[in-house]
Amino acid sequence: MYLINCFFVYSILGYILEMIFGYVIGAQGESGILFGPWTPIYGFASVLIIVISEKLFKNLHMKRWLETIIVTLVLMVVLTALEWLGGMVIELLFGFSFWDYTDYKFNLGKYICLEFALVWSVLSIVFIYVIRPSLDKWVRKIPKWLTIILIISLTIDIIITFLVKLNILS
Repeated sequence: MYLINCFFVYSILGYILEMIFGYVIGAQGESGILFGPWTPIYGFASVLIIVISEKLFKNLHMKRWLETIIVTLVLMVVLTALEWLGGMVIELLFGFSFWDYTDYKFNLGKYICLEFALVWSVLSIVFIYVIRPSLDKWVRKIPKWLTIILIISLTIDIIITFLVKLNILS
């Protein structure tokens, strides 16, 4: 249940932060394709960061600073791949893009660029050393009944989103 709760907490926090960022820069303040207050890519990213960093820190047996560099590089690649996959899936399923990096100097197509890969690597370290330790006790206290409600709500949101976006439900 812990990783599922992490998925929801960080999906919701990602949604909130993206909405705030959108308003600050004068954008519409949208986050993701779903109707609910969550952006699942942040939840998937957080779970990947937790699983990969714990596995690497446990098995590398090096000085902590060197382990941190390796973890950062691995997560940069994994999170960039996740961003690419997310962009491709959204475009494939719904026919539009939420982001486009073609104007960035070091882009690799429309969905990834070196500039944001570096951002994801820095944010992954901030997540590991600051955000997760600050919220972990709270995440572990989320009751099972609330997790079940969140799973049902997200499932309904996904179904409704697909029906609306595919013009089956207006």
